[in-house]
Amino acid sequence: MTSNLAAVSYGVNLSPVELEHLRKVLSDVGASFTSEARSGDERFGVYTIGLAVDGGTAADLAEIRRRVADAAGEGVDTAIVPAGLRGAPRKLLIMDVDSTLIQQEVIELLAAHAGKREEVAAVTEAAMRGELDFAQSLHARVAVLAGLPAAVVDSVREEVRLSLGAAELVAAFKAAGHVVAVVSGGFNQILGPIAGQLGLDYWIANELEIVDGVLTGKVLGAVIDRAAKEKYLREWAAAEGISLEHSIAVGDGANDLDMLGAAGIGIAFNAKPAVRAVADAAINMPYLDAVRHIAGV
Repeated sequence: MTSNLAAVSYGVNLSPVELEHLRKVLSDVGASFTSEARSGDERFGVYTIGLAVDGGTAADLAEIRRRVADAAGEGVDTAIVPAGLRGAPRKLLIMDVDSTLIQQEVIELLAAHAGKREEVAAVTEAAMRGELDFAQSLHARVAVLAGLPAAVVDSVREEVRLSLGAAELVAAFKAAGHVVAVVSGGFNQILGPIAGQLGLDYWIANELEIVDGVLTGKVLGAVIDRAAKEKYLREWAAAEGISLEHSIAVGDGANDLDMLGAAGIGIAFNAKPAVRAVADAAINMPYLDAVRHIAGV
């Protein structure tokens, strides 16, 4: 059985030496080259090789990814992507929000107004590394916000900045007729305006409780946690009639792992080591729109 794949390399400095080394690694795993193309812009370069390889099991693909990752040079990452995903007429892109779609962690921005930023940041880091239960950690972090005026939410919304290339990534997927969704352990009050601005098809986050114009330190309803992120990926893909094999998930923390694992390809974006270790691909530069090159959009 022959599988058709693409090796997509990207980095701020794609040197000929690194690319030649990649070609050797791919040859050593028995891949034959069917095409090659260069793209990118002044920020980063992209080099894509079409591959034909014997064997099409998940284990075969995982082994190729492992060999390529082990041989990667500094500043260059390579995603091994099934050709079926890159060529799919409709795809679903689903992303985390904090430290993925946007540059900040919103809970830390809110906590700063309560004088608790460092304390909350330490808990966030531990949760993203997978050392703490996400729901429990969220409740503990939100509790420090009790008593803050609701106007703080508006102030924080003004501080939020999209990740570099985020708007371009969403626009490219939408223009090509694909579906774009985000699922966040953050908060609807922040995410809603961003979702509207970008024209997202689906979005969900937690809801901060506000009573009489004051934050209560609680969230309403079930927490959007690791399991919920995978659940919404499956629900939204089914609603759109898109196979999970044609979905792309992007995130940076431990609470994204189930979503990354369920998608056709899971991409770790400037992620914690535990996430990079198990994701199908990694982006270790600040440009989120590298995802479009991986997905063939």
